[in-house]
Amino acid sequence: MTVALMWEAKAVLGRGAELLEWARAQELPYAPVRRELLRAPQDRVLVITWWDGPYDADVPELPDPARDLIARPVHRWRFESLES
Repeated sequence: MTVALMWEAKAVLGRGAELLEWARAQELPYAPVRRELLRAPQDRVLVITWWDGPYDADVPELPDPARDLIARPVHRWRFESLES
């Protein structure tokens, strides 16, 4: 079974590149099966990590960036892969 964690944040206006670099630099205690970094309009950054294990597995998540870098609280979602 594979679990996907999605982490999404919106940067303060004009600081999207800084948020993107912050997200890229974040290290996790151990490596996921896959990690993908995406960006979207309005200075939004999305990080998706894939992990082997059950839906309720204890896997590391990205922390919150400094409050002065984000325009709103970070959004997080957890999904279970139904097809591999």
